[in-house]
Amino acid sequence: MMHPEFSSADAHRAWLAAQSALPQGFRVGTTRLNFVPVEVHKPSAMTLTLLTLDEPTDAFAAVFTRNAFPGAPVIVGRRRLDEPTLGAILVNNKVSNVCAPGGVEASERLCEALATELGLDARQVLPCSTGVIGWRLPVDAMLTALPALKASLQGDSVMPAAEGIVTTDLYPKVRSAAVGAGRIVGIAKGAGMIEPNLATMLVYLLTDCDVPREALREALRDAVDATFNAMSIDSDTSTSDTVALVSSKKVPCELSAFREALTQVCAALTEDVVRNGEGVHHVIRVTVKGAPDRALALGVGKSVVNSPLLQCAICGNDPNVGRLVMAIGKHVGAARPDLDLSRCAIAMAGREIFRDGAFRLDPETETALVAHMKSAELYASVAPPDGVTFKPPVRHPPHGRRVEIEVDLGLGDAKATVLGGDRTHEYISENADYRT
Repeated sequence: MMHPEFSSADAHRAWLAAQSALPQGFRVGTTRLNFVPVEVHKPSAMTLTLLTLDEPTDAFAAVFTRNAFPGAPVIVGRRRLDEPTLGAILVNNKVSNVCAPGGVEASERLCEALATELGLDARQVLPCSTGVIGWRLPVDAMLTALPALKASLQGDSVMPAAEGIVTTDLYPKVRSAAVGAGRIVGIAKGAGMIEPNLATMLVYLLTDCDVPREALREALRDAVDATFNAMSIDSDTSTSDTVALVSSKKVPCELSAFREALTQVCAALTEDVVRNGEGVHHVIRVTVKGAPDRALALGVGKSVVNSPLLQCAICGNDPNVGRLVMAIGKHVGAARPDLDLSRCAIAMAGREIFRDGAFRLDPETETALVAHMKSAELYASVAPPDGVTFKPPVRHPPHGRRVEIEVDLGLGDAKATVLGGDRTHEYISENADYRT
């Protein structure tokens, strides 16, 4: 699936709006509030985002981070999976509520207050938070904002929610797919601290397709494994990763068609997250085949996209393919040192560069690889003025091209495709200044 191309931010926004019609049975709203974190005494702003159903549903699913220090909302969210029904999802940005004093109690207090506003039980509200780790939620300010949040609810477009959940994202992410008379609409937040093991990543998938609860949960697990779990921006698994799928059960649908459409939406959002990654100039797609099992194929792909040396080379449009071979051999040597890679073949930009244990390089290939990388560049580095934080020159995806790498291990029939990005000056600058 190729990412659409856009000539301007306005064209991109018009395309997002066309994807954004809510399925039957849903409403969303947002509101803003100002607060001062007790940890830093620096004025800050937060957006609250609310996704609600017209009627609570028993058809809901979620997968969460595997980080051993999960955020309080993840702890609460895991409990919610045992509840009979779900009626609303409350999301805040700016503060992730991870390892903060009284974090679980803060999340539950917000759920109770929102439930009162909406006529629900607190156990029917799923809380989610994203932002700075370690800060406490400004609960009193958030409680004061809940009436305005409820008043903002509308049932036309998911765009306010897509915009409300972002932090360092350059632009909102929306994808949709039809399933017979029903549809799936998905939004995602995530740009850094991303290697999901379910990035800081939040994904919400809304559908009116009537899929039973257990089938919905199985479909979500399978879709996540094939998509979100096959990407990485920087190899760091967030403490807050959450992917939630909710059905209003308004429209009959065929299960296999639903599963296919769900995977399609998740795959598209996965690429959106990578293309929107912090400081990413190049999207990298690594296709690994010929593996003895999918776990090894996935591991090789992630070793390639997570190699800091290779990421830096690709940032500079430098086809330093020795770093590519290093990354492949590094993972196989650690995970399966018994394997023989003598039949391994590697291609880049469709050109074979390695076979039978030796590189196949020449000046023409070098020139072609440089051109391939330059054509995939989203934007070139631009140094900011002294004392000014860098701002990317584009606020939309200008094209859908990627740096393409193909690896055939020659050891079996299993395969995997992994998406990642390069490592840039902007990534370092953004994460050096994230809180300050």
